[in-house]
Amino acid sequence: MGDLEIRAATADDLPAIIGMLADDPLGAQRESPDDPAPYQAALKRLDADPNQHLVVAVRDGRVIGTLQLTTIPGLSHRGATRGLIEAVRIHADERGSGLGTELIQWAVDTARRLDCRMVQLTSDKSRPDAHRFYERLGFTASHEGFKLRL
Repeated sequence: MGDLEIRAATADDLPAIIGMLADDPLGAQRESPDDPAPYQAALKRLDADPNQHLVVAVRDGRVIGTLQLTTIPGLSHRGATRGLIEAVRIHADERGSGLGTELIQWAVDTARRLDCRMVQLTSDKSRPDAHRFYERLGFTASHEGFKLRL
């Protein structure tokens, strides 16, 4: 099966990352794999920000998963820093292999190493399988999320 490596994403990884972002009903509506420019600009912003950790999971030279961990310094919870996990994606032919668990564990371990006191994430209400996955890993659906598109 090959060794798994979780490492910082590079510009060479963008096509695989964009492909995974677009490979579900929600992503298909909001991603544009044929227009790499906005993703390239976003990667430059991410690379310049030390609080951003965009990673890929690679096995046998192939990108098979990705996530973004953001550390957020704050005042609440006695000045706690939080880790925010976003854009968790697993390549379609790797789903169910345990890779998602390994990626989330990487994010939790990294957040702990960066002195975060909690890790949080959101998941679209239309993804009940993802909700069960996160709950199995110890996350609780403790808050209601709100978004305002700008």
